[in-house]
Amino acid sequence: MTRAATEGLSGEGVGLRRVERFPIRRVLLVLVSVITALFVVIGSWKTLTLPAGRGYSAGAWRDFLVLGVAQGAVFALIALGYSLVYGILRMINFAHGEVFMMGAYASYFFAAAYGRSGFLDRSPALALLILFAVAIVVSSSVAVLLERVAYRPLRRAPRLVPLITAIGASLFLQHAALGLFGAQTQGYPRPDALKGSWSILGVPVGRVSALVVLVSAAMVLILSYFVRSTKLGKSMRAAAEDQEIASLMGINVDRVIMLTFAVGGVLAGVAGVLFALRFQFVHYSMGFAPGIAAFTAAVLGGIGSIAGAALGGLALGVLQSIGPALFLSGFNVPSPFQLKDVVTFSVLVLVLIFRPGGILGREEVQKL
Repeated sequence: MTRAATEGLSGEGVGLRRVERFPIRRVLLVLVSVITALFVVIGSWKTLTLPAGRGYSAGAWRDFLVLGVAQGAVFALIALGYSLVYGILRMINFAHGEVFMMGAYASYFFAAAYGRSGFLDRSPALALLILFAVAIVVSSSVAVLLERVAYRPLRRAPRLVPLITAIGASLFLQHAALGLFGAQTQGYPRPDALKGSWSILGVPVGRVSALVVLVSAAMVLILSYFVRSTKLGKSMRAAAEDQEIASLMGINVDRVIMLTFAVGGVLAGVAGVLFALRFQFVHYSMGFAPGIAAFTAAVLGGIGSIAGAALGGLALGVLQSIGPALFLSGFNVPSPFQLKDVVTFSVLVLVLIFRPGGILGREEVQKL
C-alpha cells in the first residue's frame, strides 16, 4: 500500500473519531430547550397581549391559581404514595390511582346516604370525618392486599415483572369497580358548609379549595413527622437505605413494607375524598388521570422524596391550571383546557430528559 493511501485511511479514521466524539445528545438537548423556551415565551406573550374581551382578566388568573393550588394539593397526596413505595421497593405502583379511586367510591355511598337524610348538612364536620375514615380504611386495606397478594411473591423477581404486575392490578381494580358500581358517573354531594367562598387576604377562595389545601398540608406535615421521628418511620428509612442490613439490625422488613403500603393507602383515601368534594363526582376510571399526574408530580419533585412529591404536586397542579390558558390561548387554540393532559405528559418527558432525579431528587448509584 502506498504512503498516500495510508495517509488517506489515517485521515478517514481521524474523521470518524471526530464524528463519534461529536456531542449529538447535548446538541439535541440544547435544541429541545431552545424550542420549548421559545414556545413558552411566545405563547405567554401572545396571550398576555390579547385585546380586551379576548384575553383573561386579573380575576380569572387569580382563580386559575387558586384552583391550581387545590388541584396540586390532591396530586401531592397521591404522589406521596408513589414516593413511599418507590423509596423502599424501587418500583412504581401503577395501581395506586385505583387505590385512590376505591377510597373515593367507598366514601360516596356514605356521602349519598348522608345527603339524602340531611345529616351531611346538619353535622358537616362529623359527616366529613366519617367519610375520611371510610375512605382511609378501604384504600389502606386495598393497598395492603395488593402488597400481600400481588407484589410480595415477586419481590426478588426482575424489576420488569412487578411493573407489569402493577399495571395488571390497576386494570383489575378498575374493571372490578366497573362491575361492582357500574359505568355511570355518580354525583358526589357537597355539604352546604363548603359552598361559597372565604376572603383570605382580600382574595376570594372557595371553601372546598381551602379545605383541600389545609387537609393536604396537615397530612404532609403529619407524614413528615411520622417518617422523621417515630420508630416505625425510622424503620422505613432504614429499609429504604438497605433492606438486607435493616433486617440484620432486627427490623422486620416485610412488616415495614406492608406499613408503607398502608400509609400510602391512607394518603390516597384522604385524597379521594378531597378530589370527590372538589369535583363532585366519582367514576370507575377516575383514578387513571390523577394517578398519571401524581406520578409525574413525584418524578418532577424527586421520586422517593416527601418534600419533592409535595412540591412537584403543587407545581404540576398550578401548571395544569394556568399552563393551557397561558401557553396556548395566544395561538388561538380552540379548547386549550382540553389539552391539560398534554401539559402533564410534556412535563414528564422534559423532566426525564433533563433531570431524571427531579427537583429535590438525587441520581441513583448503581451497586456492583
